[in-house]
Amino acid sequence: MAAVPVSETAPVLELRDVDASYGPFRAIFGVSLTLERGKVLALLGSNGAGKTTIARVCSGLVRPTSGRVMCDGVDVTNDRPYQFAQRGVVHAVEGRSVFASLTVEENLDLTFQRSRGRNGVREALDHAFTLFPRLGERRRQVAGTLSGGEQRMLSLARVMVEQPHLLIADELSLGLAPIVVDEVYATLAKIRDAGTTLLIVEQHVHHALGIADDAIVLVKGEVAYSGPVSELGDLQARVFGASEAHRDA
Repeated sequence: MAAVPVSETAPVLELRDVDASYGPFRAIFGVSLTLERGKVLALLGSNGAGKTTIARVCSGLVRPTSGRVMCDGVDVTNDRPYQFAQRGVVHAVEGRSVFASLTVEENLDLTFQRSRGRNGVREALDHAFTLFPRLGERRRQVAGTLSGGEQRMLSLARVMVEQPHLLIADELSLGLAPIVVDEVYATLAKIRDAGTTLLIVEQHVHHALGIADDAIVLVKGEVAYSGPVSELGDLQARVFGASEAHRDA
């Protein structure tokens, strides 16, 4: 798939007063955000706050009902998901996406042959096993027999090796043991250091805030805070200490 040239000066991503709905049900209300090149933005909120809806808007999976989506200074509001992908936007959705009957290496080989051709597979595999050494140790193991955390690593390796222009990471910590979450976020830090811009969607905020430059806190589909992580202050405790829980939009 041919990549679309990108601007070196415009923000990687902007939402401008975006509303989005599922049929008659509005999920987000007037959301604006700006994600600068090479930065990490943490999108935080309790269940039902609208985090996943915003992630889907940012990758073209959900089209806004109003407002604008800009990618590298270009209006992409009405673009389809494959057009976002052509711009280097990769959405790592929550959960696992592996071929259970294939080995770890076979899963990666299929992905890398498609994106890099047969001659580029070896280099891509080496990169994947550098990012996730545990996968290298299990390269001959059938993916369906891996632990849940290892399957999550495998699904992430398939997209992280390609060094996307923008990686949208949706609820990476969901259902993982703490030690595996530590490994995943250490890899995200490596991806950031290599120049990839990150939008991290999380309900469990500790790891996300550990690598983020800026944060947006959502409450019931609206922005309650937008700014540097260092200025988030006690809003974090007020929002995430609340007992009210909703199903994530």
